[in-house]
Amino acid sequence: MLRQDTTIRQNTIKRKHLIYSLITGLIIGTIAGTPLGWIAHQYYYQQRLAQILLCRERNSNQPAAVVDSICGRAY
Repeated sequence: MLRQDTTIRQNTIKRKHLIYSLITGLIIGTIAGTPLGWIAHQYYYQQRLAQILLCRERNSNQPAAVVDSICGRAY
């Protein structure tokens, strides 16, 4: 009968590896997140501007101060 000695290798995670993983994740997140955030911001800005312009058009017969209080300012 052959006896096989198996050694169990423990995968030890060192602090150095965690820091490198964190830095890598931050870099990848910044590279991927910046364009996504910019696109989302542009979409929201265009939608909000369209809402303000439509509201101003609907209330164009009222004084400017009243329109500002109802619709808000575009800029």
